[in-house]
Amino acid sequence: MGLFTFKGGVHPNEGKELAMDKAVVELKPGKELVYLLSQHIGAPAKAVVAKGDHVLAGQKIAEAGGFVSAPIHASVSGTVTGIERRKNATGGMVDAVIVENDEQYESVKFEEADPDSLSRDDILARIREAGVVGMGGAGFPTAVKLAPKDPSTVDHILVNGSECEPYLTSDYRCMMEQPEKIVAGLEIILKLFKPECRGVICIENNKPKAIEIMKKAVQGHANMSVAVMKTKYPEGAERCLINAITGRYVNSKMLPADAGCVVDNVGTVMAVYDAVKLGKPCTHRVFTLSGDAVKNPGNFLVPVGMSYQEIVDQAGGFSSDPEKLISGGPMMGFALFDLNVPVTKTSGAITAFLKDEVSQAKETACISCGRCLHGCPARLMPCRLADFAEHGDAGSFEAYYGLECVNCGSCSYQCPAKRPLAAEINMMRQTVLGNKKKAAAAKKAAAAKKASA
Repeated sequence: MGLFTFKGGVHPNEGKELAMDKAVVELKPGKELVYLLSQHIGAPAKAVVAKGDHVLAGQKIAEAGGFVSAPIHASVSGTVTGIERRKNATGGMVDAVIVENDEQYESVKFEEADPDSLSRDDILARIREAGVVGMGGAGFPTAVKLAPKDPSTVDHILVNGSECEPYLTSDYRCMMEQPEKIVAGLEIILKLFKPECRGVICIENNKPKAIEIMKKAVQGHANMSVAVMKTKYPEGAERCLINAITGRYVNSKMLPADAGCVVDNVGTVMAVYDAVKLGKPCTHRVFTLSGDAVKNPGNFLVPVGMSYQEIVDQAGGFSSDPEKLISGGPMMGFALFDLNVPVTKTSGAITAFLKDEVSQAKETACISCGRCLHGCPARLMPCRLADFAEHGDAGSFEAYYGLECVNCGSCSYQCPAKRPLAAEINMMRQTVLGNKKKAAAAKKAAAAKKASA
């Protein structure tokens, strides 16, 4: 059987050789930990502690702020020194709980459970209470994702272990070092759906050792398998993964569950196991530090709330001052201007480069070569969409399916004219979505006013 894949995509330099053979090392945080209350998709969490309170590791310090939200737990023991505005990795100021680490690491008692004895509602409640969210970067609350309107329509649980983003190796190390936990977490998720539902662990073929290990781990599990994917970016994007494995298509008006699928990252599946079996909340994550400016690239288990700067310092710092710092990978990550920002549940990596090749590139005129079309996994016309974005033509942008863009950056990578296609398309996409949201709110307000008249 051939390799699973999708149409489109690109082949950037992988860069994984810098850290893929480095085992995960646990790091200890400094004196101050910053827990942002907005670190997931949906409503921000609401603090349930006050200045002066003593907290234990694993204690809930903020509750979910709505149905689509997630609670936040302390990763250390210590004293709450304040609830104040702090900077996130994109430079925005958001509310945060600040805890002074007492370095005792006293923990609450975690209540273990036998997943086989738990009902569907019990499993979802434990996932929700643990604050598990998508650890691959999206941050969607996992308990909500695992509770679609009609669970009987879901026949595939796809575990995203493709890790197609260049330089990132944290998921790879999780598969290498904790395959049993991944399988046990998938087993728990499968309990939430019909018996015929299959679990598929999806791994790109540039990770032969992980493929071998995971194939051994699923032996004896008739409802699980490992799918070997063609190494290509963005193989791990949700829509691309679904299409590659099932042949089904998902558009911007659909959820994966509408195509009979649920997609969860490797780290998320491990967090589900911790939550349901061990009763442990989501307080730590595996993190990659890589790039040609990093003295000792590696993979680290870091607590939520720890400073990026502390990770870099404990890993040995930079070999030389980097021109480019990115939170995440070079394709879908975003530029960092300050390392004094905290790790969140969705923080997966820092990549640091000696040269900022993107800013040094000189943009020239589009030559209509079609390379951006060839690379686009959504089969769009990025060069035209960027033209519409430059001219503020929202109507044409929508007519050419601009809202179907998955913001993977393949078009910008392919463009020989060095046009910032992805950035321009994403800005227009956000503008259109914002206008639609405003229009819907205005319509709702008008209807309410008419009803009360």
